[in-house]
Amino acid sequence: MRLKLIIVLFLLTLMGINLPAQNERRFIRNGHDYYEDEKYVESEIEFRKALEKNPESFEGRFNLGDALFKQNKIDEALEQFQAIRNSTDDKEKISDVYHNIGNAFFAKQQYDKSIEAYKEALRYDPDDNETRYNLIAAMKMLQNQQQNQNQDQNQDQQEQQQNQQQQQDQQNQQDQQNQQEQQDQQNQQDQQQGQQNQQQQQQQISKEDAERILKSIDEDEAKLQEKIKKAKQQQQKSIEKNW
Repeated sequence: MRLKLIIVLFLLTLMGINLPAQNERRFIRNGHDYYEDEKYVESEIEFRKALEKNPESFEGRFNLGDALFKQNKIDEALEQFQAIRNSTDDKEKISDVYHNIGNAFFAKQQYDKSIEAYKEALRYDPDDNETRYNLIAAMKMLQNQQQNQNQDQNQDQQEQQQNQQQQQDQQNQQDQQNQQEQQDQQNQQDQQQGQQNQQQQQQQISKEDAERILKSIDEDEAKLQEKIKKAKQQQQKSIEKNW
């Protein structure tokens, strides 16, 4: 994609041109020479010198934009081009400005704006085949960009759905685990409660049972005392008989 460069040709007459104008054109010519030698930094310096002599110089600002573009200073170049798009009535120059504006937007991958700039350039110069070629290229790039964006959007939606499903599955698994833990805990509590109830039942004695046990103990005690009494009586009789 080639930038358009405005070349200033001039002849010095015997009367000459005033010195500031001569310096401006000399700087522009020097800048152009550096540009052709692909020395874009030096070219930028010369074009800026020309603008110091004449800040309204269309050629100086236009070519400065080209030098900046070649250094990949796209935003600065675009600023220069946009500043002069309404500063001349020359249709060919206006077309060249919009052509370079289109190139700048193309480099920024803003293909929709690039297309509009190329169309504007063709309104001023319908026969510019280079601009027409760039317009077609920008339209194809915009189409590819939109397709990629749609694919990326679809992929993002799929990934989002997968993430949501994964999160839902994890949540369901966690809920099931929590329910199982709660059930196990409840079963353990029920078992402990059952054991406690059983122990309490074993420890608890009704009033009737207590009276029956006490009565049985009393009866056993009475029987024991009776046996002891009889044993003593027999022992006493035995002693008396022997005596």
